[in-house]
Amino acid sequence: MSTDFQQARVALGARMRELRTESGLSGRALALRLGWPQSKVSKVETGRQSPTAADAVAWAEAVGRPDAGAELVGRLRTLETQYRSWRRQLAGGVRPVQEAHAAQGRRTKDRRSFDPTLVPGLLQTADYAREVLTRYTRIHLSVRDVEAAVTARMERKLALRDGARSFHFLVWEGALVSRLCPPAVLADQLEALVPLLARVNVRLGIVPFDADLAVPAGVGFSIHDGALVITESWHAEMWLDDPSDVALHLRAWEALEESAVYGPAAHRVIARAGQALRRSR
Repeated sequence: MSTDFQQARVALGARMRELRTESGLSGRALALRLGWPQSKVSKVETGRQSPTAADAVAWAEAVGRPDAGAELVGRLRTLETQYRSWRRQLAGGVRPVQEAHAAQGRRTKDRRSFDPTLVPGLLQTADYAREVLTRYTRIHLSVRDVEAAVTARMERKLALRDGARSFHFLVWEGALVSRLCPPAVLADQLEALVPLLARVNVRLGIVPFDADLAVPAGVGFSIHDGALVITESWHAEMWLDDPSDVALHLRAWEALEESAVYGPAAHRVIARAGQALRRSR
């Protein structure tokens, strides 16, 4: 679990405990008013459990401070915005996640991203996206709506046609050779990348295996209008808008960009991946 997330949850719990003690209620008395187990009150106050928005409003009303409900919900929303567990996000299937990213994409005018393991979602073919999303269902026990998610991802790609937006992708060479799909699907995906090398509002840089790296490749992330970073781990996705977090990722992106190749040089790396694929078939 993200340390920043846990610290925020502990701070929220401390504020809720403060409201309870100011009201003169014991934890047991508050639990009775709310109809909760006393253990839930304790877990919320110590940051071991996140309240829902309804819980936060009910808490404020139960301690006689209904005016504090909006404050608690605001803190909760900030916490949830920064840290979005896959378990929660995928409860309704994969498509809602794609739609959330599509909504953010419509707000973004300038996007920069780095992908070390996958072809970026906005550059994926439908078949490649299908294979990738299907593989994630092996570990995330969610609704199996892969086809709907593929459709949503393809709809997101339409943003690339908007000349008023700019996209700058950095892709580690490993993403071009990772066997996350059948060879024929990967071959088609590699071919689909080549026309992007000549697009005006889309820059595609490849970080080759033999490049001198200023920083380790690390994890993937995207930067939106220099104000929001979206990154993820196996268990959660983080949406970070703290200026220091954004600045850190900008420095990482700029360091990785120094190692990228473009145009004909990038084409040669893609072709090299294609040749290796053909030799192995």
